[in-house]
Amino acid sequence: MSDPTPRTGGHRARVDLPDWMRNPEPPRRTLGRRLSTLVDAVPALRDARRRLWLWRDRTRYSERHPVISAIVSFAVVALTATLLITGTLYLFHQITHRAL
Repeated sequence: MSDPTPRTGGHRARVDLPDWMRNPEPPRRTLGRRLSTLVDAVPALRDARRRLWLWRDRTRYSERHPVISAIVSFAVVALTATLLITGTLYLFHQITHRAL
């Protein structure tokens, strides 16, 4: 019976990769890559891009205070739903009493 655990430090078989994997083609010069190169070349645009990345990756208030956000969200949704239902009932009341 053979041992199911592999030997450590043993020889691994050589993997022959195709040529396109060993020497891939350079990336195509698409419009997005050209614009990115332009943004990196201008210091003001590069700084603006970095500020945008920092702003995008910030920790949001709802992530820092999930309970408060949930309570406020529930109150806003409940108020909005109440106003929509009340408005609908008012319009229905107006329609039914004008038709008589």
